Amino acid sequence: MAESLVTIRSAALTATINPLGAELSSLGDAEGRALMTDADPAFWTGRAPLLFPIVGALREDRYRMEDDRSFTLPKHGFARRRAFALVERDDAHVLFRLEPDAETRAAYPFDFRLDIAFRLNGTTLAMTATVANGGGEPMPFSFGYHPAFAWPLPYGSVADAHRIVFEKDEPAPIRQLDLATGLVAPEPRPTPVEGRTLSPTHALFEADALIWDRLESRSLTWGARGLPHLRIDFPDTPWLGLWQKPGARYLCIEPWAGIADPLGFSGTIWDKPGIIRLEPGASQSFRMDVTLVQG
Repeated sequence: MAESLVTIRSAALTATINPLGAELSSLGDAEGRALMTDADPAFWTGRAPLLFPIVGALREDRYRMEDDRSFTLPKHGFARRRAFALVERDDAHVLFRLEPDAETRAAYPFDFRLDIAFRLNGTTLAMTATVANGGGEPMPFSFGYHPAFAWPLPYGSVADAHRIVFEKDEPAPIRQLDLATGLVAPEPRPTPVEGRTLSPTHALFEADALIWDRLESRSLTWGARGLPHLRIDFPDTPWLGLWQKPGARYLCIEPWAGIADPLGFSGTIWDKPGIIRLEPGASQSFRMDVTLVQG
């Protein structure tokens, strides 16, 4: 039987989380206006999956350990398709937990714990994911957020007026994926950012995601000038992906600590770009805050 959705509230926001994947299913303002995707099945039914223990795709969906054991993991890992346990809950806060079982160990033989906390404080939804290593050997992992925000936001502006504004100038080239494999293509592309501002169009995503692997910013805003908009802070994740299915009514703004395999990659999991080495008994947290800003 499916677990019931969990709702938390503040005076300004309401958030609903699905225990399947501990996925943020909806975020609404005080008037009930939706700030996230409508999950139209014509485009994508996802809402805000958590990416663990990898971000993106592996070459042939497999990774190799130093002792030549190899394991299969699907794109973005397995957390988004696993049921999380409800650990704590009150009106404005909820904590979910994922721990290994026989199925996860067959793909990822490590004693992980993934906690994800959601807390509403006024106009901010604070999300904190904490990965812990309860085993006796170093644990390789990556983690990412993948929330899909409404495009346009529900404040009267057209989609074409929406902008991503980074906290810093972003002059570095970006990366894109090889469409045949889903792996990171070798050649960087010129950035579409002008100074700090990106003016997204649906056509910009015809070749899949835009990926910043030399990101200066750890904060950005999303919306139309002069209207209520979202500020997104991600202090613990050094990479960023933007993605949508062209024509859909969402834009995924995805802070990542990890990235897909490069095209032609043949190393072990420890050689994979973006892999974090978590020592036995250690933990590492990744925060993402979404704040509704009034004009």
